[in-house]
Amino acid sequence: MWGTASPGAIAARFARLVELLGGDTAAAKAMGQQRDLLAAVQMTEPGTLNQVAARVKRGAPAISRAIDTLVRAGFVDRQADPENRRRLQLRLTDAGREYLNRPPVADQTLEGRLGKLAASELRALERGIEILERLPR
Repeated sequence: MWGTASPGAIAARFARLVELLGGDTAAAKAMGQQRDLLAAVQMTEPGTLNQVAARVKRGAPAISRAIDTLVRAGFVDRQADPENRRRLQLRLTDAGREYLNRPPVADQTLEGRLGKLAASELRALERGIEILERLPR
């Protein structure tokens, strides 16, 4: 509902938008893509590489390299499919679930600042974020 969001909710939405829109740095964009990839793994569990690639609308070779990075980081586990040993199943590790459920880093400091604004200012920011969320990607 419009106009009733807490400073924390607005901070989380804004931080996610910064990630999605690329932010000021390549690092923010990479973090957003990593979060999207982890979410795709979670939604397809136990998914295959092709299922995850289709979910994020990218080619399997690029996703394979990205999954390798997530495996090395300890966020994703790859295991042989018991029904087809040539196929690998992807699952989030506990660390991957924790990372995905953690608010974006920008959220933590922004919430405190937003908490000092008047309710009318928070409503204005919320409306602005709704407009930004509708921008085509």
